[in-house]
Amino acid sequence: MISESGITLKAIGVVRNGIKERPSQGWGEIISDIVIHSSLTEALDNLDEFSHIIIIWWMHQVVAHLGQVRTKIHPTKRGELPVGDLPVVGLFATRSPNRPNPVGKTTVRLLQREGNILRVKGLDAVDGTPVIDIKPYIPGYDSATDAKAPLWITNRRAKYY
Repeated sequence: MISESGITLKAIGVVRNGIKERPSQGWGEIISDIVIHSSLTEALDNLDEFSHIIIIWWMHQVVAHLGQVRTKIHPTKRGELPVGDLPVVGLFATRSPNRPNPVGKTTVRLLQREGNILRVKGLDAVDGTPVIDIKPYIPGYDSATDAKAPLWITNRRAKYY
């Protein structure tokens, strides 16, 4: 349970994958088990009819406080271009884990459901990460057809967030 300013979040489960440190890349191939509290097993009924699900999780290894989070940062280096070549942008224009509320959200492939355990592929969370919610991925609803992104994101020579 996480409580701050009257907001209370309860973990509904935990990530199990043996990954103890966040790798710089390669999350797309990681297989994880999400062990959901047994009292919520029925809440998973029919979830396995979806190919993909959205996992919302608490970045428990990130220690951040609203007054100490930097509001302007360089996006994380990805690919060939050095960090200094990227623009300084607002924190909320990045996927940096150092946020006022370290909430992670990842769309993953649901490989299997067995009772209260979901086996997924592509979850970028380390072993022991608390899961706070699960939602089905609904094509058309969860993707914007008219989405745009700045050039420093879409540049094919490098991938940034």
